[in-house]
Amino acid sequence: MKKKIKAISESLNQFIKLETTGSLLLFAFSILAVILANSPLGNYYEQFWRYKIAIGFVNTDFYLEKSLILWINDGLMAVFFFVIGLEVKREVLTGELTTLRKASLPIFAAVGGMVFPVFIFIFLNHGEVGTEGWGIPMATDIAFTLGILKLLGNRVPLGLKIFLTAFAIVDDIGAVLVIAIFYSANIQWDLITYAILIVSGLGLLSYKHLYSKYFFFVMGFAVWVLFLKSGVHPTIAGILLALTIPMYRKINLSEYEKALSAQLENFKGRKFKNPQLLNKNQLEIVDEIETISNQVQSPLQHLENSLHGWVSYVIMPIFALANAGVVLSFSGLANTGHITMNIAMALVFGNIIGIMLLSYLAIKFKFADLPKGVKFKNLLGVSILGGLGFTMSLFITNLAYDNETFIVAAKMGVILGSLVAGITGYMVLRMQLKPKN
Repeated sequence: MKKKIKAISESLNQFIKLETTGSLLLFAFSILAVILANSPLGNYYEQFWRYKIAIGFVNTDFYLEKSLILWINDGLMAVFFFVIGLEVKREVLTGELTTLRKASLPIFAAVGGMVFPVFIFIFLNHGEVGTEGWGIPMATDIAFTLGILKLLGNRVPLGLKIFLTAFAIVDDIGAVLVIAIFYSANIQWDLITYAILIVSGLGLLSYKHLYSKYFFFVMGFAVWVLFLKSGVHPTIAGILLALTIPMYRKINLSEYEKALSAQLENFKGRKFKNPQLLNKNQLEIVDEIETISNQVQSPLQHLENSLHGWVSYVIMPIFALANAGVVLSFSGLANTGHITMNIAMALVFGNIIGIMLLSYLAIKFKFADLPKGVKFKNLLGVSILGGLGFTMSLFITNLAYDNETFIVAAKMGVILGSLVAGITGYMVLRMQLKPKN
């Protein structure tokens, strides 16, 4: 049992370390975007992201032309959602969502953290323009929240880290469903049907343990294009494709250890003629070790590990640089100021009320248990951090509004609410949790 807890702790700490570094980059690029948008270079900043880029052949069905910001939001973010899908599948099969009992508290908390911000925003925005942005305050940014936990060091119990990670993943699932159902328009069902047939075929091949990353890439690109032209946001394709990636290993651990030991023994038996170069036999042994090492890792785990760094260190900073550049202007607050304040208040108070209330009810009626080493009052700090909705909230903003003034007002609300949630949540947890000696 202790070995299992240690393994979970090491894996989670590695995940949080990656997310924390990514959150620092995300924060830095967000600040840079705001500075550029409000500097004398603001017009160039705006024009750069509106620059059109085309691929394919003109006057054919194989032609796509989009502004740079849309290539980021529709293309690169599909990779982000693909990684989310891989994380969701892993957690359902082997992680904290394997059983209803283990997943119940994060599920209740996530539902509360999605539903109540929506209710509060609609209530506050009643009778005002911009109600279609109700989905903006329902999302939690996992990178920033885990980054804040990392700042608290060894104060944070393992159970609280696991709870927040599982909660954020369930929250992401909810946000994806909302995007697919409510923020997709003029749907062409024939294209969706073709895409679903391809995804189903990939899923069947995965079930039969037939997988080729090259074939998957080609089919995955076709699915992305079909979703792009169908009216359903193409990032949903990333989620669906991730669910088709197999989790099986070609060889088990015991076979891997035997094969690796045999190759290493063979390698040690070879004499080095040149200390700087390997001979032909040694190169063959190294290649064989690489082959069997790839076979012991499932395609899902391999892709998740390979892409996570790209998402955290490249895709998310680029997304922030392109989307967080809000021109800080108060001239239009008479018409759109309510959107800013309502989103900020829904992010902060909606998550506090929703997460705390549904967590209390789940524990009270014995649908769920508190994680080991976690007190109920600790959930207050986590519920405040739930209001830190930066990445997904900015993403939904671009889907919810067409009016540029509404988009600016909403982004200001996301930034304001996320700042309040992040700082307050950090202070509350710091006061509650004692550092370990």
